[in-house]
Amino acid sequence: MSVLVTGAGGGIGRVVVAELVAHGHAVVALDRAGASVTAGDGGAQRVHVGDCRDAEVVRAAMTGVEAVVHLAGVPRPDLVPDAELFAGNTQATFTVLDEAVRAGVRRIATASSVSALGLAWGSGAMSPLYVPIDASHPLRPEEAYALAKQVDEATEEMFCRRHGVTVVALRFPFTDTAEAIAERAALVAQDPLEASKELWAYLDVRDAARACRLVVETDVPAGFHPLYVVADDTLASLPTEQLVRRFHPRTELREPLPDRGTAYDTAAAASLLGFRAAHPRG
Repeated sequence: MSVLVTGAGGGIGRVVVAELVAHGHAVVALDRAGASVTAGDGGAQRVHVGDCRDAEVVRAAMTGVEAVVHLAGVPRPDLVPDAELFAGNTQATFTVLDEAVRAGVRRIATASSVSALGLAWGSGAMSPLYVPIDASHPLRPEEAYALAKQVDEATEEMFCRRHGVTVVALRFPFTDTAEAIAERAALVAQDPLEASKELWAYLDVRDAARACRLVVETDVPAGFHPLYVVADDTLASLPTEQLVRRFHPRTELREPLPDRGTAYDTAAAASLLGFRAAHPRG
């Protein structure tokens, strides 16, 4: 399949490109910094340099494409002013989806985030209403990044309603290499307050790339599908239920959280994509 990957030069994007190519897909890469994208053998067949907010750039990249993995965007709230982050990320998502449906693309994966819940970058008093967190949990943004993710998902749902396409919003947690995950786990071991807002969730970037590939390859029904895609365990060494009761005492515990198991409900990702993280931190 011919797959457009936006943000192809980013930390997740580079691994997604390699994952898709390794499984026989032809990749078209779009990134603002084209030099960071691998081309030729083992890389993208075509590389387009430009901004996803530019419809002409996206339209050119979309030529001949059968699926899209949209990863482009400012990845966290402290890199640019809030207004720039919100306007840029939401406009990029709208433009990519708009050009995708115009080009006849029916299958799209997007990089959403557990940050859409409003917890990760919210106030210190913010806690989930209940755990395990599933797709029914309200999104309660308190800052521009979470709000942009919520708007992105509303945009994606609108395109699904209007055009009957399939969009899978992969709600990633802290996602990085095994080495970076080990470093953050060491910080959590020293003080479990670290990562408490994200409920100590993480994902190896290789698993994130595989989730993107599964969206491309799996016969997912038309419609909008938000999925929590996280590792089955946590960054912490203490039992998750103990940590939730300590740091989120007002949170309702709807089901037992066994040992160091994740506080997110990953059943939908397993059911829809057959996804389960294959790289626990150990």
